[in-house]
Amino acid sequence: MASGRSVARLGPAERVAALESMAAQELDVVVVGGGVVGAGIALDATTRGLDVGLLEARDFASGTSSRSSKLIHGGLRYLEQLNFELVREALRERSLLLQRIAPHLVRPVPFLFPMTHYAWERPYVGAGVALYDTLGHTSGLARGVPGHRHLSRSRALRLAPALKKSAFTGAIQYWDAQVDDARYVMTMLRTAATYDARIALRAQVVGFLREGERVTGVRVRDLECGDELEVRARQVVNATGVWTDDIQELVGGRGQIHVRASKGIHLVVPRDRIQSRTGIILRTEKSVLFVIPWGRHWIIGTTDTEWTLDKSHPAASRADIDYLLDHVNAVLSVPLSRDDVEGVYAGLRPLLYGESDETSKLSREHVVAHPVPGLVMIAGGKYTTYRVMAEDAVNAVAHGLDQRVPRSCTDRVPLVGAEGYQALWNSRHRIAQSSGLHVARIEHLLQRYGSLIDEVLDLIDGDPSLARPLSGADDYLRAEIVYAATHEGARHLNDVLTRRTRISIETFHRGLAVAQEAAELMAGPLDWDGEQVKREVEYYSKRVEAERRSQEQDTDQDADAIRLGAPEIVPVVAPEQP
Repeated sequence: MASGRSVARLGPAERVAALESMAAQELDVVVVGGGVVGAGIALDATTRGLDVGLLEARDFASGTSSRSSKLIHGGLRYLEQLNFELVREALRERSLLLQRIAPHLVRPVPFLFPMTHYAWERPYVGAGVALYDTLGHTSGLARGVPGHRHLSRSRALRLAPALKKSAFTGAIQYWDAQVDDARYVMTMLRTAATYDARIALRAQVVGFLREGERVTGVRVRDLECGDELEVRARQVVNATGVWTDDIQELVGGRGQIHVRASKGIHLVVPRDRIQSRTGIILRTEKSVLFVIPWGRHWIIGTTDTEWTLDKSHPAASRADIDYLLDHVNAVLSVPLSRDDVEGVYAGLRPLLYGESDETSKLSREHVVAHPVPGLVMIAGGKYTTYRVMAEDAVNAVAHGLDQRVPRSCTDRVPLVGAEGYQALWNSRHRIAQSSGLHVARIEHLLQRYGSLIDEVLDLIDGDPSLARPLSGADDYLRAEIVYAATHEGARHLNDVLTRRTRISIETFHRGLAVAQEAAELMAGPLDWDGEQVKREVEYYSKRVEAERRSQEQDTDQDADAIRLGAPEIVPVVAPEQP
């Protein structure tokens, strides 16, 4: 890094050290929740000079923040709701992420908007997209993506031959951006740790410490060993998304924020199933549907339905999958079938309760509250505006600390791996030659690790067998599995196959064909014996089996019941009652 700091690891030893440090001294702030908002708060607070700890009960980004549409966007549909300020704010954040904060992780992606009416639709949609581009300029930053363009039907078909000619009259192409959402969160947490934040996963907050009415810290269970510890802090921030109400109950239910969960599911299909050089966005009766380029795949989503069942593992039903296939097939000349679906994932959006009974109409804006002294709550919002949410939350922390705290500087703090990325990208052929890897491999590594690529290549230098691709998931090198355990906080096989990589949704076998090899690669760094390797593979296999069976069910209730049949390898515990 430019400051001369060495980039922090999030390995096993660092996790233990973080928990010991948190227990040994009072912090300025402890953040509960390791999703994108919690990670953003930890980074914002530590770069303002505060002593920070972050606790996550499961894996980093294991909830909503690994199960999104993986888009960084302003929200074109919010223009129809006349929510111009939300769109402007999100587009400013898009520019920052693309050009300054994470150019190695966030990149432009084109979308085609097919139109179905001859007269009124082109001027109507065109005006909206023109406004979208204009709002992207108003922040004073370069937009970071090309402007929109109008296309005739024949020109649109040259870009997207997969479209059914009779399904549209013409199109508009515009640009947004995309990101690997879980990788972004993990990278942000490594950045926060590099600036001295203490970060620990598999550490569940089971209760609050109190002095009278004031919250003075949290009681924590280390889920890996069963130990309990107390973490004292002058301010506690609840950034748990769809679990917000659950955490509020730990302080007696005196909450000012109420969150409603909306389920969104996505399908992953191979790239060759849809012939197109651009993403596609379609209107549905409730919202919009995206067909998003994703490496050698397409992501198709999303749905928007209320979810009141298990929050940890929302299940996709047959009805959800058929809904997406029916809508996308309406415009494809060669329809997709369930046999084309490689992967399925479901996530929950934390929406603020509103007047509407429909989750698709609830607010995507966020709210910060200070329900009792010492506790800050934040909920709502969207992935793209996490940094704004984090700044608002730390402003509330600063107010509670009753001291002068510097203003947020995260709009000028690149994530680890960002500095020097462009120069390395320009030198990728030279890196390929010196490393002995194909340039396509170097491009893959640069777009996942940026300037931290040297850490991965160092592993290969020490063990040349790590330069081989995984058998059955050859987009990924064996070194990436080891690196996930040594540097990126992965504690279990599921962490690696589902979030550090995307093997669980990018292969028809859903990771089963590589589970044994990956577990054996993790065994050394994590000190697993043969029995633990076997246990990891068994738990992962049961998870995949339960997900597949749940996706054959017709109702949410049936799908949820089957998905819950696969136990977690490290289950969370019942929290204390206030």
